Amino acid sequence: MSMPGRPQNELNPAQAEAAEHFYSGALDRIRRCMAVLGPLFVLASLWKFGPRPAVGLACGCVIAYVNFQWLKRVITGFVDRATGAATSQSGQGIVFRFLLRYVLMALGAYVILTVSPASLNGLLAGLFLPVAAIACEAVYELYVALTRGV
Repeated sequence: MSMPGRPQNELNPAQAEAAEHFYSGALDRIRRCMAVLGPLFVLASLWKFGPRPAVGLACGCVIAYVNFQWLKRVITGFVDRATGAATSQSGQGIVFRFLLRYVLMALGAYVILTVSPASLNGLLAGLFLPVAAIACEAVYELYVALTRGV
C-alpha cells in the first residue's frame, strides 16, 4: 500500500543508501568478472580453436583489462580536474594516457598481425572482454533488483 503523496517506487533513505552502496561497487565487480572470464575464454579457445587463436585471445584480454583500468584512471583524473580536487593530475598527463591506450592497442594488433595472422581474430575477440563482463554485471544487477528490491 502506498502512502498518499508519495510515489510507489520511491525508496526510503535506508533503501537508497543500500542501493548506492551496491551500485558503487559495479566497477570492481566488472574488473573481477573480467579477471575470471578472461582465463575461461582462453581455455575454451585453446580447446576449440588451438594455440594460435588462444594466444591472440589472451593478448586481447590482457590489453582489454589494462585498457579498462587505464580508462578508469583517466576518467577519475578528468573528474578530479573538473571538480578542482587537490590531488588532480595535469591535463596533459591525462590526455597523454588517454591517447596512449589507443597506441598500445594498435601496437598489440600490429605485433599479433605480423607474428601470427591467425591470432588476429582471437585478439579482436579478446578486446570485447569488458563487454562480456558488463553484460554479466547487468544480469547480476537485474537479479539483485528483482530479488532484493535494491
